[in-house]
Amino acid sequence: MTTPYDVAVLVGSLRKGSISRTLANALIGLADPRLALRLVEIGDLPLYDPDLDVEGGPAPWARLRREIAPAAGLLFVTPEYNRSVPASLKNAIDVGSRPYGKAVWSGKPGAIISLSQGLLGGFGANHHLRQMLVFLDVPAMQQPEAYLSNAGQLFDAEGGFVSPGTRDFMAAYLAAFASWIERAAKRA
Repeated sequence: MTTPYDVAVLVGSLRKGSISRTLANALIGLADPRLALRLVEIGDLPLYDPDLDVEGGPAPWARLRREIAPAAGLLFVTPEYNRSVPASLKNAIDVGSRPYGKAVWSGKPGAIISLSQGLLGGFGANHHLRQMLVFLDVPAMQQPEAYLSNAGQLFDAEGGFVSPGTRDFMAAYLAAFASWIERAAKRA
């Protein structure tokens, strides 16, 4: 077997016990063998300010850029806040997109999993993030889509999937994402 694709996983929620983080950790254990998923933390990033972006900017910005740069793919796991992505995720995207012309996101295939406590499964956040990724030259996987509703009921006390159907869907989603990355790598 070849070396698995390195995938940076960005979690939109900052809370350590968040459902989004629980999902990201469950996905790491469920990953297709072609993928090596790793969390990239975004909670320590100061808000993007061009005045601070000299010589790499604050240390957390440099760390984020260093951790994203070698990734073969990007997986975004995000809740929906006010029909969009959380400010922390938008800030991470902004930090990684600068300095202009040197974005660490460019050309990396991406996938989005959104979730919410309600019935829409973070549809607004998912599509708002897709809009940003178009500008950043991140080809986002179009199918299958992943909108997880009633997120508070997805996991047991140990962080495992309650429903075998949800677990199987997530496994199939990750397999499709691995194929998406492979197709992008062949085009490169």
